[in-house]
Amino acid sequence: MSSKRNNSNLDDYFYMEQALGLAEKNYGLTGENPSVGCVLVKNNQIISSGVTGLNGRPHAEANAITNSSVNVHGSTLYVTLEPCNHYGKTPPCTNLIKNKKIKNVVYGINDIDPRTSKTAKKFFKNKKIKVKEGVLSKKLNKFYKSYFYIKKNKLPYVIGKIASSRDNFIKSKKNKMLTNNFSQYLSHLLRYRSHAILISYKTLNSDNPKLSCRLNSLEQYSPVRVILDKNLNLKVDSFIIKTAKKIPTFIFYNKNNTKKINLLKRFGAKLIYLNLKNNNFSAFDVFKKLYNEKLFYILVEGGVNLTQNFLANNAFNEFFHFKSSKKLKKNGDIELSNFEKKVKKNLKNYEEVKTYTGDDKVLRYY
Repeated sequence: MSSKRNNSNLDDYFYMEQALGLAEKNYGLTGENPSVGCVLVKNNQIISSGVTGLNGRPHAEANAITNSSVNVHGSTLYVTLEPCNHYGKTPPCTNLIKNKKIKNVVYGINDIDPRTSKTAKKFFKNKKIKVKEGVLSKKLNKFYKSYFYIKKNKLPYVIGKIASSRDNFIKSKKNKMLTNNFSQYLSHLLRYRSHAILISYKTLNSDNPKLSCRLNSLEQYSPVRVILDKNLNLKVDSFIIKTAKKIPTFIFYNKNNTKKINLLKRFGAKLIYLNLKNNNFSAFDVFKKLYNEKLFYILVEGGVNLTQNFLANNAFNEFFHFKSSKKLKKNGDIELSNFEKKVKKNLKNYEEVKTYTGDDKVLRYY
């Protein structure tokens, strides 16, 4: 893979685009660390590349250096986020870059981690390594929006999702699926990139869902299941409860039903007691608990009541509305009333997702 250009600024943007493409591949799969992309360039050629490892380690810079089949001495390193400059579970990437005698470092934006933030540039200058920052910053700030939110607020990044017919029913009296295969693929991609998927006991009892990622070869990335059930009314013969020993399952409850609590624990579920506010769980209390469980990306696939409750409490960072081309009319069940108006009240920006979904539409609010 190579590129030869005369304009150094165009070069910088080109190589940073390659690094961003790498980072996008592992979005949501790097635990508490951000997904970072890195490319090494020497003699106007990309000699190696790397991305943050699954669950956050090794870091992208270390992977790129390790992956190189040629000597990286004198090369230029392009990385989407400021290289770490502190000792954590791994040594600082800045030291590795220095020790490998890399000549130039170009990074997109500064990290907000206080252990590193805005320190790498000074480190490199002191070591006589040329450094440039701010390349592709607009795109990268957008890409790292979720990471910055999680790091700053110590809360998960929460995405809501609901599907409806063209005339705004969320259920059909005849067919289980409202949207087409293309929309369902995109829906499972959201699951693949989420650490946990959250529903209420009502959805569990009425639909008996699997809540898994069913994309070929990505089944192992199925998210943790989270059920909100203040009175422990869920059915214990459901698929989710029967598989709780295989796939981590959290149940938030409030009613002290010792018999059912013990039964659910025997099935392998983890129960979390939570106080109520105005006779409901506080979304932010739930999210704080999930953050403490190191679940940083949450997908909410609730019904109308849960979704509207979360919307009213401004609990979503993003929201996806999958809208089928079908009109259900008399076969429709459970209608969304003034739904788009309610979403736009809290999430001011929206766009139609450009991914191909046939005759269906997918609206993203953010």
